[in-house]
Amino acid sequence: MKHKISVIGAGNVGATAAQRIAEKELADVVLVDILEGVPFGKALDLSEAAPIEKHDAHLTGANDYEATKDSDVIIITSGIPRKPGMSRDDLLATNATIMKSVVDQAVQYSPQAVLVIVSNPLDAMCHVAFETSQFPKNRVLGMAGVLDSARFRTFIAQELNVSVENTHAFVLGGHGDTMVPLPRFSTVSGIPITELMDQATIERLVKRTREGGAEIVSLLKTGSAYYAPASAACEMAEAIIKDKKKILPCAAYLTGEYGINNLFIGVPVKLGKEGIEEIIQIKLTPEEDAALKKSAEAVKGLVEAMKKLEV
Repeated sequence: MKHKISVIGAGNVGATAAQRIAEKELADVVLVDILEGVPFGKALDLSEAAPIEKHDAHLTGANDYEATKDSDVIIITSGIPRKPGMSRDDLLATNATIMKSVVDQAVQYSPQAVLVIVSNPLDAMCHVAFETSQFPKNRVLGMAGVLDSARFRTFIAQELNVSVENTHAFVLGGHGDTMVPLPRFSTVSGIPITELMDQATIERLVKRTREGGAEIVSLLKTGSAYYAPASAACEMAEAIIKDKKKILPCAAYLTGEYGINNLFIGVPVKLGKEGIEEIIQIKLTPEEDAALKKSAEAVKGLVEAMKKLEV
C-alpha cells in the first residue's frame, strides 16, 4: 500500500488502532512495542484476520524503530494505563519518560511524519513530544477532543433516542476534569441540543462526558478505555492520510489563539496531509471562555510540574 502508519505501543489502544487502520485499508501498519514477541504476535493475528475482513493492509510487528522508517503518521499510545483511583495526572512522571524515549527514536526514522499523541496525561505528553521531536507545531497533535466529543455524542443520542450519526458535538480544553463541552455547538441534525432538552439534562450529560474515562476505568477495574480512543486516533489518521481537510477537535499548540499561549489545548482544527492546517477560532461566551481558560491553567500546571521532574 502507498501509505504507512506506525503505532507505538501494542497494548489495547495500540492494537485496536492497528486493527481499525488495517480494516479501513488506510495504510500498511507497523506495530511497535518493547515486549518481546507481543507486537509480532498481534500483527500476525491481525494479518490472519485479513482474509475474513477482506483487506490487503500489511501488518508488521517490531521491537525496534527501524521498521517504522518513512511513516506518514506515527500514533503513540505507549505508557502505563490508568487504574481505579488514579487520575490521568498520576501518570505524569512515568509516561513523560516513556514518551521522550519513544519520540526520540521514532523521529530519527520518520522526520516528515505527523505525530498523533494518545498517551495520558494527554496535553502534557503532547508537550514532551513537541519538545523532543523539534517538529513544527502543525505536525504534533493530541487525540482528546475527538474521543470526548464522541462520548458526548453517544450520551446525546441515547438520551434523545436518535441515531449517533445525527449527532455532532464539540468538546474543547484539556483532556481531563476541566474539559469544556459546548452544548450550543452540539447538535442533532443541525438542531442545537439546547432546543431539545432542558438545562438539567444537558448538565448531567456534560458531567458524564467529563467523567467518561473514569466511568470506564471504574467498571473495568484493571484497565482503561481502548475501543473508542483507538477509533478516535484512527479518524485523525484518516483525515491526515486522505488529506480530508476535516474539522475535528484536537489538542493543538496554541500561540495566541483563544488568548492562550504556548500550551497544547483541545480546539477545533482542520486536519490534512500536513497535520494541523488551520486552527478554527469560534466566538465563545464569557462563561465558555472562562471555562477554557481554567482548563488551560490546569494544563499549564501539569506542564510546570513535569518540568520540575526533569524528565
